[in-house]
Amino acid sequence: MSSLQSNLLENHTPTGREEAWRFTPLKRLGGMHDGTAAAVERNSLSVKSSLPTGATFTHQDIDAVTETDDAIVNRIRQFTSKGAVLSIAANAEIAEPIFLNRSAFGTDSAEFSRVQIKAGNHSKSVVVIENSGDMHLAEDLEIVVEPGAHLTLIALQEWGSKTIHAARHHAIVDRDATFKSIVVTVGGDVVRLLPTVDFIAPGASCDLSGVYFATAGQFFEHRMFVDHKVPNAKSRVNYKGALAGDKAHTVWIGDVFIRAAAEGTDTYELNRNLLLSDGARADSVPNLEIETGEIVGAGHASTTGRFDDEQLFYLMSRGINMDDARRLVVRGFFNEIVSEIHIEEVQERIMARIDDELAKAGK
Repeated sequence: MSSLQSNLLENHTPTGREEAWRFTPLKRLGGMHDGTAAAVERNSLSVKSSLPTGATFTHQDIDAVTETDDAIVNRIRQFTSKGAVLSIAANAEIAEPIFLNRSAFGTDSAEFSRVQIKAGNHSKSVVVIENSGDMHLAEDLEIVVEPGAHLTLIALQEWGSKTIHAARHHAIVDRDATFKSIVVTVGGDVVRLLPTVDFIAPGASCDLSGVYFATAGQFFEHRMFVDHKVPNAKSRVNYKGALAGDKAHTVWIGDVFIRAAAEGTDTYELNRNLLLSDGARADSVPNLEIETGEIVGAGHASTTGRFDDEQLFYLMSRGINMDDARRLVVRGFFNEIVSEIHIEEVQERIMARIDDELAKAGK
C-alpha cells in the first residue's frame, strides 16, 4: 500500500498520533470519531426547488460504491444504510444548476448522513449543496461520474459559529468523464473535509478547487487525495485560504498518487494561504508519489504569506480607506476561484460573507 493511501486509512478509533489525524483537534469533533456522539438519522438534505427533467432525488437504501477505512465514514455506514440519492439521467444536459439545501437541526445531536450523486453516461450538470446554520454533521458523500459525463459539484459551507462538520467527498470518475469540484468554507467551529478522487478508466479528468476563510478559534482542514491508477488521466488542484484572528488554524493536505500503470498522467496541485493577522496558523503539505516516469507532467506548489502592505499602500494612496483596501485585496485573492462558480447569486453571497468575516476579524 502507498504511504499516501495510508494517510486516509484508519482501522481504529483515531488517537491523534496517526498521520491522517495529526492536525485534527479530536476533542472538538463532538464524539463523531470515537462513537460517543449522540447520532441520529435525519433527512435534512432536500431539493431547494423543483427538479428539472432528467434528474431525480430520493431517500432510500444506499449500496456503497467504495470501501473506506476512514473512522467517521465507517461509523456513518454502521449507523445507517439509508441516504439521499440524486441521479442525473444518461445523456441529460441540464442547463440550470440543481440546488440541494441542508436544514440545520442544532447541536444537541449529530446527524450521520449518507449522500450519493450519480451522473449518467454523457450527462452534463451542475449541483450545488448549501450548508448553513448550526449543527453537528458527519457526512459520507459518494459521487459517481459515468463515462463521458460532465459534473460540477459546488459545496458551500456557510455554517454558523457552533457547527462541527466532518465529511468525505469521494468521486469515482470513469472513462472520458470530467469532474469539477468547488469547495467553499466560510463558517463553522471545526470543519474537516476530505475531497478524494478515484480514476477508474483512461481519459478521465478532475479539477478540485476551493476557498476557505478562518477567523479567531476556527479550525478548517481540507485533505485531498487523487488516485491516478489508470493511463491518460488529468488532475488539477487549486485551493486558497485566508486567516485572521488569534488561533485561527487551517490545514491543507494535497496527496497525489501516480501508480505504475498510470502512464500519460498530467497533474498539478497548488495551495496558497494569506495570513491577515498575528496568532493565525496555516499548515500546507503537498505530496506527490510517482511510480512511473512515463507521464506528461507532475508538480506541486505551496505558499503562505503575510498581507501585502505594498498593495494596501497603493490602494490607500488613491484615496481608498484602510478597511476598503483590505477588503479589495482579499476579494482579489479569492476571485480566481469564486469566479469559477458561474452563478452570480452564489458568487455575490460568498464574497459578502467573506467581507463580513473580514470585518469581524478586524474589530
